[in-house]
Amino acid sequence: MVQSIFKGILVVLLLFSAQAISSSTLLEKPRVTIAVGGKSVLYNLPLTIAQQRGYFEQAGLHVEIVDFAGGGKALQAMIGGSADVVSGAYEHTIKLQAKNQYITAFIMTGLAPQIVVGVSRKTLPNYRQIADLKGKKIGISSPGSSTNMVASFVLAKGGLTPQDVSFIGVGTSAGAVDALRSGRIDAIANTEPVISLLEKNNEITVIADTRTLSGTEAIFGGAMPAGSLYAQGSFLKDNPATVQALTQAMLKALHWLSTASPEEVAAVVPKNYLQGDPELYKTAYANIRHAISKDGLFSPAAAKTALHALATFNPSIHPENIDLSRTWTNHYVLVAQQVLSEQQHAL
Repeated sequence: MVQSIFKGILVVLLLFSAQAISSSTLLEKPRVTIAVGGKSVLYNLPLTIAQQRGYFEQAGLHVEIVDFAGGGKALQAMIGGSADVVSGAYEHTIKLQAKNQYITAFIMTGLAPQIVVGVSRKTLPNYRQIADLKGKKIGISSPGSSTNMVASFVLAKGGLTPQDVSFIGVGTSAGAVDALRSGRIDAIANTEPVISLLEKNNEITVIADTRTLSGTEAIFGGAMPAGSLYAQGSFLKDNPATVQALTQAMLKALHWLSTASPEEVAAVVPKNYLQGDPELYKTAYANIRHAISKDGLFSPAAAKTALHALATFNPSIHPENIDLSRTWTNHYVLVAQQVLSEQQHAL
């Protein structure tokens, strides 16, 4: 009897503690702006889940999500001061450090880039090898984005440089599909659900696929960290409680996605994400579900893979001058894991 009462009191105290921690009165910046390159793409699904299932509100946050055509544009928004945090590719932390600008990723949401490079069957029906892309137009989400990075790396493996092709920003939705179908681009580097739609209609020949961990390792030679939340070092330093709240909300989203079925995901996301074809969206989610992080943690080995990949085609990046320890941190995730674990055990 006493033990039961004690457990009940413990539960109340833990819940009260969690509520106090997440209370907006204790957060340095309860209103946060997150920039994202393609909010509706599955690459950024954890962000959508955190918003749709109310995890940000539970953490005492009012989050405004500003959508851009690609990750490069989202990064520019943060650097320019119109956004606090970016939901985007980890590799931007390395690219910025090469320019003596320091940003840090504080939770990893993607274990793989989830990007496919495909060649148009319409304009290049006789495609045989990467060298055939010389002088051609490749559609990417936006310049400087993760799609740009993956396409450039694939070209480098085939002996081409980014200067050997023309990169054209086409976004991550209907505009990207239209660009390929109209013949304005000869190849495309994009994410889900755009890729599943093009595959469904047999409009592309896939030449590189990072939607799976095995496909990613085959291309990059190891695990490649992808989606993340990152911010400038000064933001983390000035707003530790806010960053912790963001991390806890995103970790809840990752935990939910770790067991969510395609049907459950399709039921939670905004209806416009489905683009009138729920079954296609479910297929697209099934294609990338194992590329979503379950624990939010970064791996030092994976960070080295990202650095090597960037240095392969970007002459401005010198690995010996990059301090990877300043590009990511697991501190906030480890604290969030402990808090969530204590809450679960108490219940």
